[in-house]
Amino acid sequence: MENPELLERAGKKVVLLGNEAIARGAIEAGVGLSACYPGTPSSEIGLALADLSKETKDFYFEWSTNEKVAAEVSAASSFSGVKTITAMKHFGFNVASDSLLPFVYTGVKGGMVIVVADDPLGHSSAQSEQDSRFYARMGSFPVIEPADAQEAKDFTIKAFEISKKHQIPVILRTTTMVSHGTGTVKLGTIRKPVTKGFFKKDPDKYFSIRPHLQELHERVIKKMEVIEKEYASLNRMEGSGKIGIITSGVSYNYVKEADPKHVRIAKLNITHPISKQFIARFLKGLEKVIVVEELEPVIENFVKQIAFEVGAKVEVHGKDLLPRVGEYTPEMVAAALKKAGIAGVDAPNFSKHEILLQNIRIPKRTAVFCPGCPHGFTYESVKKVMGPDTVWSGDIGCYTIGLLPPYNMLDYIISMGASAGMAHGIKKVSKQKVVVFMGDSTFFHAGMAGLVNIVYNKTNPLIVIMDNGITAMTGHQPHPGSGFNATWDKTRPIWIENVIKGIGIKHVAVVNPLDKKAMVAKVREFERITRTKKEPAVIISRSMCVLHKKHLKRKGLLPNK
Repeated sequence: MENPELLERAGKKVVLLGNEAIARGAIEAGVGLSACYPGTPSSEIGLALADLSKETKDFYFEWSTNEKVAAEVSAASSFSGVKTITAMKHFGFNVASDSLLPFVYTGVKGGMVIVVADDPLGHSSAQSEQDSRFYARMGSFPVIEPADAQEAKDFTIKAFEISKKHQIPVILRTTTMVSHGTGTVKLGTIRKPVTKGFFKKDPDKYFSIRPHLQELHERVIKKMEVIEKEYASLNRMEGSGKIGIITSGVSYNYVKEADPKHVRIAKLNITHPISKQFIARFLKGLEKVIVVEELEPVIENFVKQIAFEVGAKVEVHGKDLLPRVGEYTPEMVAAALKKAGIAGVDAPNFSKHEILLQNIRIPKRTAVFCPGCPHGFTYESVKKVMGPDTVWSGDIGCYTIGLLPPYNMLDYIISMGASAGMAHGIKKVSKQKVVVFMGDSTFFHAGMAGLVNIVYNKTNPLIVIMDNGITAMTGHQPHPGSGFNATWDKTRPIWIENVIKGIGIKHVAVVNPLDKKAMVAKVREFERITRTKKEPAVIISRSMCVLHKKHLKRKGLLPNK
């Protein structure tokens, strides 16, 4: 087992990642099933739960094909009375939202926790700095936000409590610094889980269509009103003075590190629904309030609303002192508090713009492929054949590094599986040559639908699927083509070439990119086919990830093919 401390006895203090602490919290709460899809910064939750599942055999864990499927597996098991948890990054919530939002209306039975890890500054998610708290407001999810590893464990247990009691999915929201921060965690008792259930038919609960839909919506509103009142005590106040600071999550730690004097601090632990009574009580007698929250002014706007409703004569500051982009640091927060006139804070007197620029004053280092990575060989061979006027349609994975020098071979990266759909769009309106680069895990996650659309609606890009046998970018988790499941038991692999032939693409070849001569020849041949026959062609560039190969050797496992 990677981290045996996850199974230590109750009462012992151990050092854990925030993500590992969430996994420990799940087994202390009695989780019976977990289904996830790996996505940094949430990946270690699934890795830890997979290890715990294999070691204890007390509950079931799987890596599902994507986040939507993971959410559906988890919710249906919860419908049957089993406690479930699913974890994903913020973009994963986009994928899962199609099903997650209706689950709020139907409710759950056994309890269901959804861990959403946002990634300010884009450490592992370059496409956008998404603030998932807006999903909570749109979908009426209760949200709990831990600030450190101890709270990550404890709040996971609390999230299960709220979910089961009120029969509603609950979001546990983290950010990168909470997910990947380490801290001392005092362990609690592991609860024996319920792993078998029974789905009871209940049209009154599960029929989410008109005219019953509006009744379900009313029930959700009432649930949220009850939760707002019942769990306001999860939030806390400390200190005293005429100036107040309202904060949540990791930003609370930055505020405390600044050591402000003569201030009243509100730490919001349940950030949706925010208790109106708590905020109104906090504002009483204050002259000025600073809201410290990363990304969007969600709490700030709510505080301004409540201040107006209760007639509080208080200045509310937030994004006029701190930026809406990037990840905060203790220095940034201290500078903002000092600028707001808070006593006791020792910090340089930066402007808001200078605070933001702190994030980019460190010399830039770009990512590179691991030594021996097959993706570099694939790019070199394709580039040797295709001209500089080719449009390179990119996707999400280790091979995203191909957009950087010396390759410069991805013109855009949008979301998992988008490469095929976007290539089709360009081909429909232009005569440009387009090459799709897609990974193996991405193919199973969301890539197949785009390829089906290419066949169905008739365009002819060259498609290169870079198959290294594993979900490498997020920590080497197996996928349906790997030949292993989440606990590294052997399974029957789903061969990508068979799926591609099944959807009607006739020109399919598997090539080892380390054989550059063969790879160049196949790219040249298939480029000619796409140009002369006006049909799509797929090259599966298959060579095992060098780190995955070492991993299999350490485990005493052999690849299936």
